[in-house]
Amino acid sequence: MTDLDKIRNFSIVAHIDHGKSTLADRLIQETGTVALRDMQAQMLDSMDIERERGITIKANTVRINYKADDGFDYVLNLIDTPGHVDFAYEVSRSMRAVEGSLLVVDASQGVEAQTLANVYHALDADHEIVPILNKIDLPAADCDRVAEQIEDVIGIDASGAIQVSAKTGQGIHETLEAIVTRLPAPKGDRSAPLKAMLVDSWYDAYLGVIVLVRIIDGVLKKGDKIRMMQNGSVHPVDRIGVFKPGMIMIDELGPGEIGFLTASIKQVRDTRVGDTITHEKGGCTQALPGFKPAQPVVFCGLFPVDAAEFEDLRDSIEKLALNDASFSYEMETSAALGFGFRCGFLGLLHLEVIRDRIEREYDIDLITTAPSVIYHILMKDGTDQELHNPADMPDLTYVEHIKEPRIKATILVPDEYLGDVLKLCQDRRGVQLDLTYAGSRAMVVYDLPLNEVVFDFYDRLKSVTKGYASFDYQMIGYQEDFLVKMTVLVNEEPVDALSTMVHRDRAEQRGRAMVEKLKDLIPRHMFKIPIQAAIGGRVVARETLSAMRKDVTAKCYGGDMTRKKKLLEKQKKGKKKMRQFGKVEIPQQAFINALKMDD
Repeated sequence: MTDLDKIRNFSIVAHIDHGKSTLADRLIQETGTVALRDMQAQMLDSMDIERERGITIKANTVRINYKADDGFDYVLNLIDTPGHVDFAYEVSRSMRAVEGSLLVVDASQGVEAQTLANVYHALDADHEIVPILNKIDLPAADCDRVAEQIEDVIGIDASGAIQVSAKTGQGIHETLEAIVTRLPAPKGDRSAPLKAMLVDSWYDAYLGVIVLVRIIDGVLKKGDKIRMMQNGSVHPVDRIGVFKPGMIMIDELGPGEIGFLTASIKQVRDTRVGDTITHEKGGCTQALPGFKPAQPVVFCGLFPVDAAEFEDLRDSIEKLALNDASFSYEMETSAALGFGFRCGFLGLLHLEVIRDRIEREYDIDLITTAPSVIYHILMKDGTDQELHNPADMPDLTYVEHIKEPRIKATILVPDEYLGDVLKLCQDRRGVQLDLTYAGSRAMVVYDLPLNEVVFDFYDRLKSVTKGYASFDYQMIGYQEDFLVKMTVLVNEEPVDALSTMVHRDRAEQRGRAMVEKLKDLIPRHMFKIPIQAAIGGRVVARETLSAMRKDVTAKCYGGDMTRKKKLLEKQKKGKKKMRQFGKVEIPQQAFINALKMDD
């Protein structure tokens, strides 16, 4: 049992690549939490894909024991949070579990868009914030300029900012002292009924679901019966422990402490991030505020390239869903692609991570259909429907109007690329909300439709700014707009996998791009094939794939022209008949390429 005033709970917030996982490694190393022979880079990132991409996907935690300069022993609980916008909800919950944050800013690059977004999460949770300037060993580091930027853009006093190089270990001792002296101790009542926040959960093949908890009030002991307040389920606690990064079993967790429990829970879906845990008997009556279930934002279809692998795909998706409560899926069939799944994700990075894990961990080749967002369709009879898949769009005669999700996007960009960024946002139907300057960099705030962002906005933004722009967004709600469903017809047959929702003003442009692309991708047949993009009954773009022809007049040497004409007429009739009965084979590769909208 540790005194409350000897505990410090903190998280590290930073933009991607500003060095928070490296800083965590140095803190672990400096305090001797892990033996030197066991140290490795990105100590807290356990998944291969996290190491490879250099990003944090799951919030991780570690308990550090530190003997401070004042002679007392302190317990420091660090939560390493994801920096990416897709996992913003997990970040906000992790922030509620701690009292302070280390704000890590790259001393050469300065404040970026996600630095801002994550600092706002920390300020919302009433955190004490200690600014840290990392990477001071780089020749381009400019601490005074970046400290001034932190004061201008975020409005935090950066005069006491600690200068650190997480790579060389310089400034790490000062950081540990600042955690002990500048961050507040947690509050909590040991004798009150148990109230604990569920910070995160993941599936372990041996122990079932492992639940990461922060105790607010009361004491959690081994053998207690606990109740999840959100769904009312009751579980007996099997094990209680803390991470040092390996699991260490203990007997109880008291107020202010962060640890884990296992309770033979079978599915991660039963343990929702942000839920309140209490005792079954004599528990607390009021849940912690701010809980909301994770809502998928982006939907797309996942189909196996080889139809025989469908069962393997089902197994892999079920296993991934065990470990990820925010990932939803349902079975769907497509005339062109066969059997597959319609899956919901928190964002594009989440989609990429799941797809990469299926391809890598389960060795299945996938076709991903074009990502789409949720539209709200108000019908003429007053009902409201959600549309996840453009192929399911109801008949327009029954539709009153369609609403699409909008986001508020914050883009930080060097001055010389500002024009290109403004043009890109205007092209994507954006509405400018704000434009301010922080030193030589502009901060642009736009209201954008989400469906324009999920295609390739991020890639385009990176290419027009040579990689210097940083981008962050949050959902702001739904807005009515003039949207239509665009269908692609090949040989007058609709191809459901290529249906998309587009804005009416851009339908011709998007349709033309799609049919031109398909004309190059579909191999020629013995008859000519029309490829059309249509809105309802009206064709907005068309290309014709010419037929392969045999030279039937080759054996006519000289002689009368009527003989040749007769043979050509006969061939023409045959082609016409063929086209009526002919089936167009669209190769898988053509689908994969047609769905990459990179024009």
